[in-house]
Order: sequence, then structure tokens, then C-alpha cells
Amino acid sequence: MEGRAIARNIGMSARKMRLVVDQIRHQGVNEAYSVLQFSKKGAAGPIDKTLRSAVANAVYKADEAGETIDVDDLWVKEAFVDEGPTLRRYRAAAMGRAAPIRKRTSHVTVVVAKKE
Repeated sequence: MEGRAIARNIGMSARKMRLVVDQIRHQGVNEAYSVLQFSKKGAAGPIDKTLRSAVANAVYKADEAGETIDVDDLWVKEAFVDEGPTLRRYRAAAMGRAAPIRKRTSHVTVVVAKKE
């Protein structure tokens, strides 16, 4: 039994998000919760929310199938970050020019599964 959650259009670059996601990949769910709770990175908040959603989805799917699943038996099977759409803005620069500003977004996918 596995649960999946996808958070789309998070207003942070994928490069920053990947630093945090790399720390929780292939960890137990409880260890991943503690890593995200004590991380100083701003990306830890949206990733924690996505992880909690994936765990809730796994528990719901198990209940629908008539099985029981313990949260302590779950682990982060997959976790990855893709780039989302980039918002392009412009800022005034010297001598009447325009300087581009790229506001990057990202999509986070977390899959949790039961340990075998």
C-alpha cells in the first residue's frame, strides 16, 4: 500500500527545494518528520505539508481496501522536485533599460510506502 501527494506551483526554486528533499528520501516517515521539523530551510514547510498529505492518503487507501496500516511502518519511497512555470517580471535598470526578474516555482512529489 502506498500514498502519493503532489504540491504544485510552490513559490520557491526547485534548486532550494531539492536540498531538503534529498535529506528525507528513503527515510522512515518519523525520521523525515523530525528532519523537516528541525530544518532551518524555508522549503521544509511545504515539503512537510506534502509528506503529511501523502501519509494521510496512504492511510485512507488502506482503510478503503479494508486493511490496517501503521504510520510507523511507512517510509519515503520517492521524493522529487520538478520545476514549475516561471513568472517573468521586469525591473527598471539604468539608462532606461529593463532588467528581467524570474520568479521560479516548483512541483513537489512525495510517495510513501509500507516497509516490506
